[in-house]
Amino acid sequence: MAVVFLLSAFASPALADFRLCNNTGSRVGVSLGYKDRQGWLTEGWWNVAPRTCDTLLRGALVARYYYIYAVDYDRGGEWSGHAFMCSREKEFTIRGTDNCLARGYDRTGFFEVDTGEQRTWTVQLTDNAEAGADRPLLPLGPLRPPPPHPPPGPPPPVGSAKP
Repeated sequence: MAVVFLLSAFASPALADFRLCNNTGSRVGVSLGYKDRQGWLTEGWWNVAPRTCDTLLRGALVARYYYIYAVDYDRGGEWSGHAFMCSREKEFTIRGTDNCLARGYDRTGFFEVDTGEQRTWTVQLTDNAEAGADRPLLPLGPLRPPPPHPPPGPPPPVGSAKP
């Protein structure tokens, strides 16, 4: 199942959280990576029900860049990227991103979220089937009817006699 992601920010002066909304019809498991004062940290799993949002981190954001890896529990598929960090199948909090396998963890590709140093951020997860239902794809060019059947040969020249 091909899965895509969509990111967006919603500024809110009263709140300062990192949130994730699951806009799919499936249950989604989410893990998060970021750099705080002590170095790199990855945490998981948040289980986010279909069509709901969850706060992953409360308070002012401590970093500009956050990294997410998520899996679709019901239909398969994942939201992943090329930023490799440590994770595991069960609940985890892992310090550092080096030597994941040697330390007994999985090496997982997370996708990057640039918050632009906002105080609050919300990530929207969706899949391509869901996006298609709400926002139909536009055709690449003008729609044209299929060509008519080809004419049965060239017309006879004017003034010629038929045999």
